[in-house]
Amino acid sequence: MNRRESLKLLAGAASAALLPAGRASAAAAPVRITLPSPGSAGSVWQPLVSRLGIAEALGLNLEWIVADPGKMQTQLTAGALDVGVYGSVGLSTIVNKGSDIVLFGPALDNNTRWVVRGDSPYKTPRDLAGKTVASTAETSETYQQAKIAASLAGLDFNDLKIVFGSPLANLALFERGDVEAILTLEPTATRLVARGARDLARVADEWERGTGLKGAPILVGLAASRTWLDANRETASKVSKLFVKVNSAIRESPRLLVDVARDIGIKPDETEALALLPGRARDSYATAWDDEVFKVIDKQIEVAVKLGLLKQAPAGKIYVKV
Repeated sequence: MNRRESLKLLAGAASAALLPAGRASAAAAPVRITLPSPGSAGSVWQPLVSRLGIAEALGLNLEWIVADPGKMQTQLTAGALDVGVYGSVGLSTIVNKGSDIVLFGPALDNNTRWVVRGDSPYKTPRDLAGKTVASTAETSETYQQAKIAASLAGLDFNDLKIVFGSPLANLALFERGDVEAILTLEPTATRLVARGARDLARVADEWERGTGLKGAPILVGLAASRTWLDANRETASKVSKLFVKVNSAIRESPRLLVDVARDIGIKPDETEALALLPGRARDSYATAWDDEVFKVIDKQIEVAVKLGLLKQAPAGKIYVKV
């Protein structure tokens, strides 16, 4: 998306603001879509989609629903949620058990970082062997993709002492000095660096060195049951376009993130974090859904099988184009 297209989106938002609430999408059936938790990278989507008027322009009526990641499969299968997000390893796990959920569009690329204190002696993640590292749940895509990339860089996670917890709990452990490092996503990584911590490594860089595949790998994509997709192909295509548009707007004008910083947990007085955020977080927002992305997904699954994260690769592809 170029600057002219970004300005068109902003102009569209201004026009939408002049319409009676809901008029642009009143005729469309609501699409129940996952509402990422406050403080996460995806929590900017709802306010920016609204501000830029993207849903109205596409004729979509979005109903943002707080979804429990642990129950997303049940919610999608039961129809309580139409669109969620999944990563390649997590989705492959449930597909191997018979789920019909499939990826159909871009959401977030992997911007996970290994963060250590500013005065720590560590130079690479391999230097953390025998040390305690905080991470999100063992079943989370953040952890599993970090494990995959680390293995390609020669680090066995069995050599680490991993403490699993929520992002906020892990943040507290790190700031108290109870762990030597933390595996975390944006914007938490930026907030820590603004307070004096430093990046030790990016999972995306480890992945690129290990595979030769350029660019940050997918972290999570848009997901829905095949049943819903088959019945709502046109709507699914519009939802995918919506995410391409909002993520492209962020990449083209990353200071949009500062405008909605409260939605990702950054307070107005965190001036250093606000200054760092546009440059550090923009690459989290995925815009591609093509053969190159599919090649990455296939590679993630292949390595996950070798590491034992998956017993086997799914029989068919876990992604489609709409």
